[in-house]
Amino acid sequence: MNRRAFIGTLASGLLAAPLAAEEQVGKTYRIGFLSFNRPPGDPIPPVYPFSAFRPALQKLGYLEGRNIIIEARWGDLRAERLPVLAEELVSHNVDVIVTAGDSEVRAAMQATHTIPIVMAVSGDPVGSGYVASLARPGGNVTGLTWLGPDLCAKQLEIVREAIPKARRVAVLWNKANPVKALDFKAAQRAAGGLGLKVLSLGIRDAHGFDTAFMTLARERPDALLTISDEFMFHQSNRERIAKFLTDHPLPTMFGYRANVEEGGLMSYGASVHALFARAATYVDKILRGAKPADLPVEQPTAFELVINLRTAKALGLTIPQSLLVRADQVIE
Repeated sequence: MNRRAFIGTLASGLLAAPLAAEEQVGKTYRIGFLSFNRPPGDPIPPVYPFSAFRPALQKLGYLEGRNIIIEARWGDLRAERLPVLAEELVSHNVDVIVTAGDSEVRAAMQATHTIPIVMAVSGDPVGSGYVASLARPGGNVTGLTWLGPDLCAKQLEIVREAIPKARRVAVLWNKANPVKALDFKAAQRAAGGLGLKVLSLGIRDAHGFDTAFMTLARERPDALLTISDEFMFHQSNRERIAKFLTDHPLPTMFGYRANVEEGGLMSYGASVHALFARAATYVDKILRGAKPADLPVEQPTAFELVINLRTAKALGLTIPQSLLVRADQVIE
């Protein structure tokens, strides 16, 4: 299924769902939202995936101030705050908790075994122990995954196709997020099969960027893969990476299209905005009585490939036509 078909199917599914507001008049639900990031402000900037969640709820008949209250908690880039924030949501008797990433899932699971948890994004929910299986989650957790380990392998394949002469690839990843260790191991395995050597750049906080960037400047690998998560996605960290790549041009693969729109070379991954919109349908089903254990975890049916030809030209790269025709967006 191509990207347009996926978005069309997603939209039709949202529109076809019964309006919970009409079915359960007079009921006000509390929806908890837990994120590692900083509060984005209101209105929420379009780059934030959470900006897709509210409109999706509205299409399903849920209106803030009328039949839902959204209790949002933001970690301000401090993972150690998440358990406390999760406990706070539980104490507010929310009907469901929506999590924005893997660290948030773990914090919510520690806080409650009964309140339904909907993963808007997760890397490897089975490997991480969140669910028993994708088809039968089995507990109080369900939602969506963007297949992190498989994604990293595919991203490296695209790097190899775009830069046939590449021999060594640096991998920048968040070492403080245990799930990213699974992604990094998958990248190592994939690199071996592609004849690539890997330079690991695992960092634990924003201070780690300085050391990672010094290593990149010294070692000069042929390409860089940035393994995506909320930490890497945050605007301040995207800006750090973009600034380094301006001063030290290097072909880089990302998981978010925002990085490419800001000057990176390529991105490949599921639309995180589409995942957040789809999370609203899980919330709807749960509020209408469905059990998380009975709702299969969904996988993306389409992935976006975005290529910045301006950046390729600045790097002296010629992107193969085979990649350009498969791209969902080419920035010229």
